Amino acid sequence: MNKLSELQKKDLQYIFHPCSQMKDYENLPPMVIKKAEGVYLEDEFGNRYMDCVSSWWVNLFGHCNPRINKVIKEQIDKLEHVLFVNFSHEAGIELVEELAKVVPKGIEKFLFSDNGSSSIEMALKLSFQYHQQNGNPKKTKFISLSNAYHGETVGALGVGDVDIFTKTYRPLIKEGLKADKPECFRCPYGKNFYNCEAECFERTEKLIEEYRDEIAAVIIEPVVQGAAGMKIYSPKYIVKLRELTKKYGIHLIADEIAVGFGRTGKMFAMEHAGVSPDIICMSKGLTAGYYPMAIVGITQEIYDGFYADYLEGKSFLHSHTYSGNPIGCRIALEVLRIFKDENILEMVNRKGEYLRKIAQELFKDHENIGEYRQIGMIGALEFVKNKETKELFPSEERVGYEIYKIALKKGALLRPLGNVIYFMPPYIITEEEIDKMLNICKESIKEFLNRRK
Repeated sequence: MNKLSELQKKDLQYIFHPCSQMKDYENLPPMVIKKAEGVYLEDEFGNRYMDCVSSWWVNLFGHCNPRINKVIKEQIDKLEHVLFVNFSHEAGIELVEELAKVVPKGIEKFLFSDNGSSSIEMALKLSFQYHQQNGNPKKTKFISLSNAYHGETVGALGVGDVDIFTKTYRPLIKEGLKADKPECFRCPYGKNFYNCEAECFERTEKLIEEYRDEIAAVIIEPVVQGAAGMKIYSPKYIVKLRELTKKYGIHLIADEIAVGFGRTGKMFAMEHAGVSPDIICMSKGLTAGYYPMAIVGITQEIYDGFYADYLEGKSFLHSHTYSGNPIGCRIALEVLRIFKDENILEMVNRKGEYLRKIAQELFKDHENIGEYRQIGMIGALEFVKNKETKELFPSEERVGYEIYKIALKKGALLRPLGNVIYFMPPYIITEEEIDKMLNICKESIKEFLNRRK
């Protein structure tokens, strides 16, 4: 093991890090971050790292953003927390008033949670209970896409399909139905998401037709399947799905946790399809990396399905101690104001085009990069052993992880997803920093491949 600082020793003595094999820390000990500003993190030794993944996709406007810091300080001096049952507060009310102006049309009521997975649990339970108490007791099943990721609580795992997260817990999980995902990189129809008519939807259509009387909801990650490897697919798929779910009285749940708040170039990814869901889950960018909070938006129709005299037993009994926390609400409200004041969506699209241009110049002829795909400020490189056959590197080589380790030494935090390295930087990143990020990535890939020879 490398020589450790006292803080690193204490970390490894007590902390079990998420999404990690702790034995890996013997060769790559945790970097103890002491401060951060803009797109940079700084560790205890003074090393700086570009946060090219927005600290797990949450940081929109840079670390220690002055506007957000200011409102947090103001809110703390007013109200830090109050229970959200029979009580409310100014920050929460102002937040949902502004949120209602930007969510997809038809979303009118909001429930609060404290993380993305929990918001998925709420969405599934809302749909299930709605059907049970509104004349559709046979509707108890959920459909999600193969390779879907919706979180790691037990209900969310039931609609997930990324094997490393679900395999161990299958005996605990109530498994949902899985529809074949759109597979654009290896499209069996010979198309891609730029020129297709979502021909692959025919497979999903057959599944929905077969179980139409039993399906409560279909849940999707709109346009981008994140943990599957930033798989981008055609909005036309969503248009067809919305038509079919409406036809059979099936709820459509949009998991916008990763792709909402401008990440795809639209405020919400569903806007690319021009249709609205019945339920929308929001988190991550909602509070710009500052505070754990999630919100579930629903239609008036779903809300009305729970509105009754108390003794009818139609209440939605799902709560979190920190639901609607005033500090989180005040942050989220400032996030929406920054979007408006600083024309953030225009910024995302402008910088996204620059990212696309430079990435394509650097990687288009690389023999081991099968595809560069991008939407908004999400870019991804998929590594292949053979470009012609699209054969992947063996999983035991941990290609993405090895490139990630090299990039860290060069000053860039690039998280891997199997054979994929992705870029999801804060929106405030400059063109010069985009150049730096992409060049570090290219150098790291070259170093890995040279070692491999």
